[in-house]
Parts: sequence; structure tokens; C-alpha cells
Amino acid sequence: MMSRTTCRNLRRVAAGALLLGVMSFGGAQAQEANAPAKNNQYCTNIADAASDARFALQKQALADMEKEIEGRIKVLEAKRAEYEEWLKRRNEVLEKADETIVMIYARMRPDAAALQLMNMDEEIAAAVIAKLNPRAASAVLNEMEPARAAQLANVITDAPKREKNPVRQN
Repeated sequence: MMSRTTCRNLRRVAAGALLLGVMSFGGAQAQEANAPAKNNQYCTNIADAASDARFALQKQALADMEKEIEGRIKVLEAKRAEYEEWLKRRNEVLEKADETIVMIYARMRPDAAALQLMNMDEEIAAAVIAKLNPRAASAVLNEMEPARAAQLANVITDAPKREKNPVRQN
């Protein structure tokens, strides 16, 4: 059994809790009435922090894009250098064929020209064929062995040796 003092103390605690609950309920209603004002105050208080965070994100995104652009520029510069080298080699090959030699081969029969060009250095033979008019060049290539004609055509076009599955960069 409980003593009378314990019972009184329990009643006092229960009454206090009830009083606190009523006060809290009244406070909650007051908080709900002040909620829009507090929400606006909260929004204005964090506006600067949110703006700073958004700025930091945008700054990071711009830095990432700048790195990507720099990478692409390096790739483009490498390609440009490769094509300049290709153009330089092509011009050197074409210069090897003197105009008088080209005129000589242009006046020869295609079968005779083909036999002689098959035994020449491939760059010089390709340069001569490249400087012939298309009709004479096709007749000479037609008289050659197909493998040698294809080889000379590759030298003329200076087809770069490419990988079978090149990795493409965006």
C-alpha cells in the first residue's frame, strides 16, 4: 500500500503534468499562429548561405567545364599538328616528281609506264601518278598489279594508319 504522502505527491505530479500539457497546447497554437512569420524569418536568415552554396556549386561546375574544354583543346591541337605533318609530307612527295618526268610518263604507253613505275621508289612513282592527268593515271594504274596499284594509291592519298577501333572523345 501507498502512504498518504506518496499519494499526494503523485497527485501533485499529475496535476503539474496536466498543467504543462495545457500550457504546451496553448503554446503550440501560438506557434502555429506565428509560423508564417517565423518561416519568412528563417528564409531570410538562410538566403545568404543558400546563395553562397549555389555560387560554390556553379563555380565548381565552371571549373569542371574549363578542365574538359582544356582537354578538348589539347586533343584538337594534336590533331592539327598531325594534319600539318600530313600536309607537309604530301607536299614533299608531290615535289619529288619533276614536271619533265611527268611529261615523259604522260606520253608513254600505259603498259610501259606501269612497268617502269612498278620498279621505282613508291613515293616517286606515286608523285608521278598524282601529277598525271586522271585519264592517263587510271590507264597506268590499270596496267599494274592490283597490290602495287593499291599501294601507290595509298601513298597518293597518304592514308594515315588508323586503329581499327579508335576511341572517340566527345
